[in-house]
Amino acid sequence: MFIPQKALYKTQMGEAYVGDSLDLLTKLPAESVDLVITSPPFALQREKEYGNKKQDDYVDWLLQFAEPIKRVLKQTGSFVLDLGGAYVSGRPVRSLYNYRVLLRLCDEYGFHLAEEFFWHNPAKLPSPIEWVNKRKIRVKDSVNTVWWLSKTDFPKADVRNVLVPYSERMKKLLEDSERFYHPKKRPSGHDISSKFASNNGGAIPPNLLQISNTESNSQYLRYCVSVDIKGHPARFPEKLPAFFIQFLTEPGDVVLDIFAGSNTTGAAAENAGRHWIAFEKDKNYLSASAFRFLDEMSHDELTKFWSDALSSEQTIEILKRQKEMVLMEDKVNYNARNKGRRKGVSV
Repeated sequence: MFIPQKALYKTQMGEAYVGDSLDLLTKLPAESVDLVITSPPFALQREKEYGNKKQDDYVDWLLQFAEPIKRVLKQTGSFVLDLGGAYVSGRPVRSLYNYRVLLRLCDEYGFHLAEEFFWHNPAKLPSPIEWVNKRKIRVKDSVNTVWWLSKTDFPKADVRNVLVPYSERMKKLLEDSERFYHPKKRPSGHDISSKFASNNGGAIPPNLLQISNTESNSQYLRYCVSVDIKGHPARFPEKLPAFFIQFLTEPGDVVLDIFAGSNTTGAAAENAGRHWIAFEKDKNYLSASAFRFLDEMSHDELTKFWSDALSSEQTIEILKRQKEMVLMEDKVNYNARNKGRRKGVSV
């Protein structure tokens, strides 16, 4: 147990808690988390069903979490914050709220900007409608700012864990470096040595992360449809938190998301062998996020699981490599098969 409070559900690697993150953060021990990565409700012009704040109040609201986050982070830990852009209400002018958040986190709360990242979502629809679609005086906004912040100048990080495949041109250079490459000083003044032709297993990625947000037929969404509920409307793709989890943590480290929503971060952490903690104030959203960790289930089994998740006062335990799921309160046995394998869930 990460905190002295009953979790809504837990897996072999993590625990999900319902509640106000400001309160839940106080229950975590100081310097106990290696990475806080989150995507809070953005400061949009219109209120959304997932509870975003108005632009005028947003910066002060978000900065309430700065000191509590800093307290729970280890000295080598990182805080990664995904913030979407916005326009000033009624005007074709960009809001500076995400930059104000960054400046105040550094100037007032002592965080260091380790590096700025930009998440490009090529699949994002054109918006806002007034300026992009109707008047056609702005291009579509498809990039989020992602601030990588730290407590010290040297947070834990290893770029070797996130190398990307070499380009075809680089592959040819590596195959025959003498033919395609000659060490010399470039016009820019950059001295390219013979080590440039070394095969390091991949290329260093840029700070522009191109990841399409096109989830449409995942198990999470299929299970939401099966029990007739809406999936969380503001999910980010698993590849985004997965990149930072691989980059900034090691197996066995602890990853925290304070606005978990559908718990994409928890799923990415579990897949990477990291412990995870999820905080979310909406019980329905967090209950449905358990779908990310279940094996294949029939409609009837899933409906029963969903009913138990909403009504039970006990922690739902999702266990791997067990032969059956057991509801401890009334000893009901489920038969959730997955290619001859069953997964255990107990409450």
